[in-house]
Amino acid sequence: MKTLIFDGSPAGDLQATRIRTALLARLPDAETVILREQRIGNCAGDFLCWVRSPGVCKTDDDNPLLAARVMQSDLLVYLTPVRFGGYSSCLKRIVDHQIQNVLPFFTTIHGEIHHKPRYHRYPDLLALGWMPDPDAQSEAIFRHLVWRNAINMHARSSGCGVLVGTPDEADLAAQIGLGLEALERFSDLQAPSLPRMAEAPAAGIPPRRALLLVGSPRTKASTSASLGGFLFEHLALRGVQTETLQVYPAFSSPERTARSLEKSDAADLVVLAFPLYVDSLPAPLIAALEKIAEYRAGRSSEQRFAAIANCGFPEASHNAPALAICSEFARQSGFTWAGGLALGGGQGIVHGMPLDALDGRALPIKKSLKMAAAALANGESIPGAAGDLLARPAVPSWLYLLFGAYGWRQQAKRYGVQRQIKNRPYEPVRAGR
Repeated sequence: MKTLIFDGSPAGDLQATRIRTALLARLPDAETVILREQRIGNCAGDFLCWVRSPGVCKTDDDNPLLAARVMQSDLLVYLTPVRFGGYSSCLKRIVDHQIQNVLPFFTTIHGEIHHKPRYHRYPDLLALGWMPDPDAQSEAIFRHLVWRNAINMHARSSGCGVLVGTPDEADLAAQIGLGLEALERFSDLQAPSLPRMAEAPAAGIPPRRALLLVGSPRTKASTSASLGGFLFEHLALRGVQTETLQVYPAFSSPERTARSLEKSDAADLVVLAFPLYVDSLPAPLIAALEKIAEYRAGRSSEQRFAAIANCGFPEASHNAPALAICSEFARQSGFTWAGGLALGGGQGIVHGMPLDALDGRALPIKKSLKMAAAALANGESIPGAAGDLLARPAVPSWLYLLFGAYGWRQQAKRYGVQRQIKNRPYEPVRAGR
């Protein structure tokens, strides 16, 4: 069995070293990649690895080589500290790039829309996370995220282990063994469910200042900016002083990060708007949340935190793991969780345009955001009715499948690669072929 280990730990993490050593004792021939030592840029979210160079990300870094190694493996192992129920930003950076290993076209799995596989077979997935203290909420989110990743990356089986505290060598080896055994029992295991998100108090102090964090690489031209911007326009109409930060540039240097942390500290309400990247938040956004959490360590305040997630799939439910991570971030960072909104098919409907410039399909979106703005401006949480309204599919799944395939082919045609769109550049060469 050919095993590839992606170690997403930060420098100096002694627990990571112990876990990696114990894992290699079980899998001595495994190849280990220390991700922090690799050149891995952020996924641009432009989908050119689907429509211009099918199956290959053209970013000038190590990610294409690592994506190829994934497809040449039988088992892929993620090692990561558990961050708000998700992966570290270091690991998430390479996870984001794995979209090059699937097709832009869609299929239905368990009654839900997913991307079709590009290759005939994919490696099994094992994720080992660790946390300093027991945290059932964070652990449940992590297990659910790994399960979702396995579906979207077409793993034949998956396993997950969460190590707590500093187990001795025997316990460490036993827990790793359980994770490996879970791969063999995958078909018998029940899908891990997301925990119920903490409910905020019915009412709080109305905010005077609100900060919008736009977590998309497309910054002002993004669907995230359109959704968050419309919400903040209506907060401003209700007397709230508003400000917007684009996360990618705002946290790109120590000086900018320091200013952004001060602004997040000064706001009574912080709202995060972002696109879904492989069941979670984009890596740079996770990195920003890691910095905010470190800055706020040990604090608890009346500040509220809310989030708006959007994805390209027609079902808004794909956003659930990401919103759970946002809720967990709020809890761990001393914010009061004020709720989340999820939009499916966001790019197809909004496409970065101002909502007031769109046709009737945007009416439910605007109504939902107005409801959310009214509640947040009163110091309340986002009402469930607003979430239900935004989550309604704009188009039926069968129509989405039909027009989605056509749209991707047309984009590939512009680059003259419509006949190569299903290329398998990393297809492993098997013995006897």
